[in-house]
Amino acid sequence: MSRPAGSVQYDNRGRVVLVTGGVHGIGRAICERWQQTGAAVVCMDVDDEAAATLPEGILFVRGDTAELSDCEHAVSFAVDRCGGLDVLINNAAIQPKASYVPQHQYSAELWARLVAVNLTGYAQMAGCALRVMLLQGSGVVCNIGSAQGHRTARQVAAYGPIKAANLLQARQWGVEYARQGIRCVSISPGAILTPMVRATLSEQGGAAALANRAPMGRIGDPDEIAAATLWMCSSAASYVTATDLLVDGGIDALAAFAEPWPMGGDVPEL
Repeated sequence: MSRPAGSVQYDNRGRVVLVTGGVHGIGRAICERWQQTGAAVVCMDVDDEAAATLPEGILFVRGDTAELSDCEHAVSFAVDRCGGLDVLINNAAIQPKASYVPQHQYSAELWARLVAVNLTGYAQMAGCALRVMLLQGSGVVCNIGSAQGHRTARQVAAYGPIKAANLLQARQWGVEYARQGIRCVSISPGAILTPMVRATLSEQGGAAALANRAPMGRIGDPDEIAAATLWMCSSAASYVTATDLLVDGGIDALAAFAEPWPMGGDVPEL
């Protein structure tokens, strides 16, 4: 089943958006969509080489969200180059193949790295951005979560719980800053056909199984998540804060992340 072309038009001229993890996959689609609507886009990522392929006009700043100094630099870069910061989209996250294991098989190093990037990184970026937004009296922080933050599966002992925390981060910030003109929200993608997911599904032979499991009968496209950020961060959503938007083709409603999960392979014996 093909995806219908989007027809909603947004005008983001004069707005500045900072996207973390913006070089590949969902992050890149977000950067491109926002640029197409007229926004000044700053992409923060660790992949210098791939950044050279970003569309002309998207500003790139190298940085690891797990490092506070990099977060501070990225926000300062956006403010200095673009004159402010209207939207932060926390998207940078990792889910390495080695992380598809049950809790008892996690090394301390792997656990710490996932927490540092996927949880602490979101908090550090938000803290830096919120200081700017408080001075402006306006802004939006949008966390890219995951359907795995709503329902879990085997072998996602770190990623699932951390993504659930990303959703609660947005809820807490939304309550905290609601009277300062700042909205904080989250978006939870389901199975989205990014390059990383494409490679993993190919190895596991699970692309067709995962597509068939979704009520819509297909895997999502990164551009569909990008389109969701446009609405959630627009004036059309001015009364929306401290909440999450599932963009998952109905998978959560069907509890379709249950058994078997084609991303993780065979479940090891305990």
